[in-house]
Amino acid sequence: MEMSPQTTKPAGYAWFVLFVLFLVYVLNFLDRQLLSILAKPIQDELGVSDGQLGMISGLYFAVFYCFISIPVGWLADRTNRTKVVALACGLWSAATVACGLSANYPQLVAARMSVGVGEAGGVPPSYAIISDYFASRSRGLAFGLFNLGPPVGQALGVAFGASIAAAYSWRYAFIVLGIVGIVMALVVFLTVREPKRGGLDKVTVAPTEKAGFWPTLRMFFSRPVLVLTALACGAVQFVTYASLNFTTLLLMREKDMALPDVAVWYALVVGLGMSASMIISGRLVDTFAPRAKSAYAWIPAIGLLCAIPPFIGFVHAPDWQTAILFLIGPMVFNYFYLSPAVALVQEAVAPHQRVMSGALLLLVMNLIGLGLGPTYLGAASDWLRAVSPDHSLQLAFYTLVPFYVLAAVLFMVLAGSLRKHGLTPTGEPS
Repeated sequence: MEMSPQTTKPAGYAWFVLFVLFLVYVLNFLDRQLLSILAKPIQDELGVSDGQLGMISGLYFAVFYCFISIPVGWLADRTNRTKVVALACGLWSAATVACGLSANYPQLVAARMSVGVGEAGGVPPSYAIISDYFASRSRGLAFGLFNLGPPVGQALGVAFGASIAAAYSWRYAFIVLGIVGIVMALVVFLTVREPKRGGLDKVTVAPTEKAGFWPTLRMFFSRPVLVLTALACGAVQFVTYASLNFTTLLLMREKDMALPDVAVWYALVVGLGMSASMIISGRLVDTFAPRAKSAYAWIPAIGLLCAIPPFIGFVHAPDWQTAILFLIGPMVFNYFYLSPAVALVQEAVAPHQRVMSGALLLLVMNLIGLGLGPTYLGAASDWLRAVSPDHSLQLAFYTLVPFYVLAAVLFMVLAGSLRKHGLTPTGEPS
C-alpha cells in the first residue's frame, strides 16, 4: 500500500529512508569500483591487460546495463519501488561474491556484467523515492546527501578492499563486501515503505495513473533540456569513470604507490573530495535554482573548468605524494554535475515518470561515460605502450583533457536552453 509522507510519515522517517538508500548506494558503488581498486593484483593473477581491464569495467558492464535498465525503470514506475531496490541490491551483491570466486577472465566478465543490475534497479527507483519524501525546496540537499554514496563507496572500497587484499587476497574483498550487500537488501525490504507518488508536488498523480513505456520514452528524448542534460553528464562521466577505473593502477604502476598507502591516502582524497563536491553542489542548487533554472547547468560547467588545471597537475606529478595533493582538485570539482542533473530531471518530469526518466538519464550517461570512458583509456594505454612503455597510462590520461572542455561546453548550451524555456514542476515548458 502506498502511503503519503505528507500526512502519515514524520520528517524523521524521511531522513531514515534517505540514510538507508544512501547505504545501498554506498554498497552499489563500492561493489562496482572494487575491480578498479584491485586492478593490480587481479592483473598479476589473471594476466589481464589494460585494454581488457577497460572493457570489463566499462563496455561489458554498460552493455548489460542497457538491456535491463529501461524495462526495470518502467516496472518500478508501475510497481513497488522499494521492493525493486531491495531485489536489485541482493542480486548485485550476489554477483560481487561471484567476482571473488572467478577462476579466469571470462568468468570475471560474466560476474561483472551481472553487477550492472545494481545501477539499473537500485539508483533510479531511489531517485524517485527520495523525490516523494522530500519537497522541491529541499531536494537539492537530499540528492546531495544521497549522492555521497559514490565517494563514500569509493573511499570505503579503497580502504577496506585494499586492506583485505593486502592482508589476504583480492578475492576475499569481493566475497566479504558482497555478503554485506545481501544483508543490506534485507534491511531495505523490511524497513523502507513505499511513499505516495507525487505526494509532495503541486500536481499529484491519480492512484490509477501508470507510466506508459513508449510515452515516457518519447517524452524524454523529445525534450531538448533532458537530452542535453544526459549528453553533458555522459561527457563528464567519460572522464570520471575512465579516471576512477585507472587511477589506482596509475598511482601504483607509474608513481610507485604501495597498496597500504592506497588504502589510506587515496581513500581519504576520494572520500573527502567527492563528498565535499556532492554537499556543496547540492546546497548551491537549492540556493540558486529557485532564482534561475540555468543554475542546474552553470554550476557543473564552472566546476569542470576549475577541475582541469589540478587534473593536469595530478597526471604530470613525478611521485604519488605530489599526485595525491593535486588529485584533491578533480575530486572536488569533477562531481558538481551529479546532484544538479538528478534534481533537474526529477523536477522536469511528472511524478509517475520519475523512475524511468532517471533510468533513461543513467542509460545515456553510462553508455557514453561508463561504456566508453574506461574502454577508451585502457585501449589508449595499450596503444601508447609502443611509444612510452613505462608511462603509457600517464600519456593516455592526458588525452582526457579535451573531454573536460566538451562537457563544460555542453553544460553551457544546457544553461542557455534553461534560460530560454525554464521548467514548471510538472516538466512542461513554462
